[in-house]
Amino acid sequence: MSGNKPKKHGYADIASHYRQLIADGTLAPGDVMPSMSKVCDEFNVSITTANRAFRLLKTEGLTEPKPGVGTVVADQPRVAATASARLGRIARTGKAYDHKERSVDHTAQLRSMTDPILAGQLGVELHDEVVLRTRTFVKDGKKTVFAVSCIHVRALGDVPELLSPEPFDRFWQEIYTSRTGRQVTKSPERRSARLAYDYELEALGVDVEPGTPVPVLVLVNTFSDENGPLEVWEDVYAPGLWQVDTE
Repeated sequence: MSGNKPKKHGYADIASHYRQLIADGTLAPGDVMPSMSKVCDEFNVSITTANRAFRLLKTEGLTEPKPGVGTVVADQPRVAATASARLGRIARTGKAYDHKERSVDHTAQLRSMTDPILAGQLGVELHDEVVLRTRTFVKDGKKTVFAVSCIHVRALGDVPELLSPEPFDRFWQEIYTSRTGRQVTKSPERRSARLAYDYELEALGVDVEPGTPVPVLVLVNTFSDENGPLEVWEDVYAPGLWQVDTE
């Protein structure tokens, strides 16, 4: 009989539930949050627990009070999700973009691999050819992330569309798996900081003199199948952004 008992929710569970809805865009900036009584009924908790969950969301900057309306989802113009969080949202909702987000300046080409670190992660030699795909994410009119995908050339045999700059209607690895039967796994996301290259600053619309040192946050994800590394995905964040992981 104990297995039939309803799950007991704590304030952190409730906050996590709404945090995920906000991250996925189900609750967008300006949307009114549910009333305390509705939260209490839905999660079978006391008003104290519901209040504590909402205070946590407010502390995190996810919600804010609006006179005459109640608690609403806050706008977060200086926040950009991690690549892992982006992929998680795509898997859960099928949405490629966040609220008021899009991507621009898509490119795709065969290029010689000149970065020794990325070459090692992709399992290729320096100056080997790789598929290089780039795009810049824009949120609410502001450029946020310059994304670079270095893809092993062996993927071209199954997904030749990789050399087209047009964005896919779904994550290209899903197409690869459907055509090959090979499952693709992601290594833990790595995070670091370095000075941005001039072309990255140009892509992000950062107006500085060439050669000006500008530190940026960099996130790297490596994807592999049974034959080894398949893709290295590097995200370069515009200066001044908060990077948020909502996995």
